[in-house]
Amino acid sequence: MEFFRTISVKTDEKTIQDRLTINSVDLITDDIFIIGAQNKLQAEVGGVWGDFTLTRSEIRGGVRLALVECPNALTWTITTGFKPNPNVIVLHLTINRQTHGDDFITEIEAFLDGQSKLLQHSMFNEIMN
Repeated sequence: MEFFRTISVKTDEKTIQDRLTINSVDLITDDIFIIGAQNKLQAEVGGVWGDFTLTRSEIRGGVRLALVECPNALTWTITTGFKPNPNVIVLHLTINRQTHGDDFITEIEAFLDGQSKLLQHSMFNEIMN
């Protein structure tokens, strides 16, 4: 399954990569928090779905984040610069299931809605621009 959000924040790939680090995960979500060891590429995190290793990779257009041990292979990207609207941020989240229970889908939707709000927050806009 896949889920999308479009956020009206003009930025660029480098800014996303520079600002959205493992250390700054709190800038994009209130649902995941660091609970253990961390470095530039990964951290032990906790959240609504349990405890996992969060990884971060730089990709074309921004960053990819993944919950390594997640049984749903939950991964999401935060990117910009692509058609049809290169002047917005796109959140794209995937899981390795074609269907899932309504409760989990509701949790994913809330997870993305929370990230969208944080990315639109005026303080974050100042950082991003």
